[in-house]
Amino acid sequence: MKVSKHIVLAAAALFALSSPAMAGGKIGNCEVTGEKGSIPIASPAKAGQLTVEVSLPAPIWWNGDAPETIKDGMEYCMAAEIAWRAGFDKLEVVNVGWDALIAGQTEGFDLAMSEISITDERKKVHDFSVPYFNSDIGVLARKDAPVDEKSIKSARLGVQQATTGAAFAQDTLGLTDVQVYPDQGDMFTALRAGQIDAAMTDTSIVLAEEVANPDKVAVVGQYKTGETYGAIYPKGNANNATLDKIIQSMIDDGTVAKLGARYLAAAWGKDPAAVPYFNP
Repeated sequence: MKVSKHIVLAAAALFALSSPAMAGGKIGNCEVTGEKGSIPIASPAKAGQLTVEVSLPAPIWWNGDAPETIKDGMEYCMAAEIAWRAGFDKLEVVNVGWDALIAGQTEGFDLAMSEISITDERKKVHDFSVPYFNSDIGVLARKDAPVDEKSIKSARLGVQQATTGAAFAQDTLGLTDVQVYPDQGDMFTALRAGQIDAAMTDTSIVLAEEVANPDKVAVVGQYKTGETYGAIYPKGNANNATLDKIIQSMIDDGTVAKLGARYLAAAWGKDPAAVPYFNP
């Protein structure tokens, strides 16, 4: 998600679950299609499995509010496929706080996938995978009080802490009436309650919120930023180049595109490119 300053407010509590493979080439509800062990990694963070961090909730990307309920979703199924091609039929999902994840305060994982925008600032702390998704910054408003390209300049805006959406609203747009929330859920709850006029974060994320609450909110516009999502790797880890080969192989053989069609396009019911672009 997201050129921003990173401040760690508190240590994140971790919750983990191992998701064993099912018969017939499945991990969770995900059909794994590559060849198992075709691009093996020798020393995973935990023996015999792939360990993946995420900051929940992340609907559509990770379908469920806690590790034990998640069996599918765009990034979950990407992680399942990565595990399979790396030689594992076991995937452990670990839920961490967003601030701790972005600031590099977590450990004991192979990669993190949480709709994370690749930025130069973040590259100082992490290694990133090849990009696997393009995302701009979207504007979500209440249906009973929509904003537009002009009125957003004076609107009460909500952003999530330590995201590129927050930095864009304050640094690029120069907005001053901005409320900063610790997580997406609080921000979207405040919007539905009328405490703010609009929320700004990745277009992919606000589209998911519109799907979840179609009678309450709508995506009214977006700003072109050229952001891309990538997986975070522990800085300098010996497995990073191999994991990159796996993700690139999934891009090259169409696996990522197929997962996008299944989980993103189908859920949103629209092409993100169809959302009108606002001028900064």
